[in-house]
Amino acid sequence: MPLQFSPFDFDVHADPYPYYARLRNEAPVYRNEADDFWAFSRHADVLAALRDAERFSSANGLRMEPAFWGPQAEKMFSFVAMDPPKHTRMRGLVVRAFTQRRVQALEPRLREIARRTLAPALARGSFDLMAEIAGPFPTEVISELVGVPEADRDLVRKLGMEIMYTDAESTDLRPEAMQAIGALVGYYTELTIARSQERTGDLLSGLLDAADGDDRLTPEEIVGVLILLVGAGIETVMLTLGNAWAAAAAHPDQRRAAFAGRIDDWIAESMRWDPATQSQLRTTTTPLDLHGVAVPTGARILLLTGSAHRDESVFADPDTFDLDRDTGASLAFGSGRHHCLGANLAQLELRVVLEEIVAAVADFEVDTDNAVRIHSSNNRGFAALPTTVTLR
Repeated sequence: MPLQFSPFDFDVHADPYPYYARLRNEAPVYRNEADDFWAFSRHADVLAALRDAERFSSANGLRMEPAFWGPQAEKMFSFVAMDPPKHTRMRGLVVRAFTQRRVQALEPRLREIARRTLAPALARGSFDLMAEIAGPFPTEVISELVGVPEADRDLVRKLGMEIMYTDAESTDLRPEAMQAIGALVGYYTELTIARSQERTGDLLSGLLDAADGDDRLTPEEIVGVLILLVGAGIETVMLTLGNAWAAAAAHPDQRRAAFAGRIDDWIAESMRWDPATQSQLRTTTTPLDLHGVAVPTGARILLLTGSAHRDESVFADPDTFDLDRDTGASLAFGSGRHHCLGANLAQLELRVVLEEIVAAVADFEVDTDNAVRIHSSNNRGFAALPTTVTLR
């Protein structure tokens, strides 16, 4: 069959990996005329582009839906959708607030949140992992970090879900998603105004106080960072937790090893084998010639990290889920200037919640017939994962 690939295709959402294998073998620089992009699928090419911010610009954003793509992308993606010097300034100021000390100090509170989130689901023995654990847990964590009042946290999660996902094949956002973006911007603007009048020691207070000499983040820039955290801080952890759970459910031997204490290996291999973030976009700033394909200036380049993680030249037997694997070449947190600022927090969240689950659960099963996948142009994961557990 002719090779066709689109990140909007529901068949790709169901299982992108056979498509990726063909792309790597047949068209490592693939052109999609209808959606107007080129795709890089080999590990070496994806890594080189991630590390080359001069030739592969981030200024138009990470997703190709028209609402997300273009100069306005920084309103949704903050410094992730910027190039130097704007990126250097913004990231530098955010780093002053998003300190390792602030992240490490959260661990005891993370365990409390994890136990509180898990208790009702585990008591019943059957639950939807996504709706009852994977979604609420990182929402609570990021809300705790930022300083969102507990009464508002469900609202923040629902608005975020409304923005990110759709049930219909579409190449742009639904009107409801656009309304949700507006509501979230309005909510965080009000919260920022309130915190500017009274600091409370949270990340939002830290962002307000972050300074490089006289240079400070504007209220609009701070709201942009908070919007970014909905996707980067909540959605990615939620999807990663679900993907790790589904991978362990499908591989009994590896599940037993994970439950025997290999939590970190479980997380790392899950993020390699079925990453939540499957791709990110860049824009070329110069003409390129790669694998005999001419790519013009201003081209949209889809960097398929999900494919890079199955590249046979980097990972032996890449389609096998194996906790013994060396995942050092994983690109789950990106590379170069845009390496994920919250990588340590994400890993801490995943480790804490999985440790708490394993402490209480001896084994589990997933009802795969009733599992439901999300539909997203750049992310992969589940909307529902019906689970039955056997307690220890």
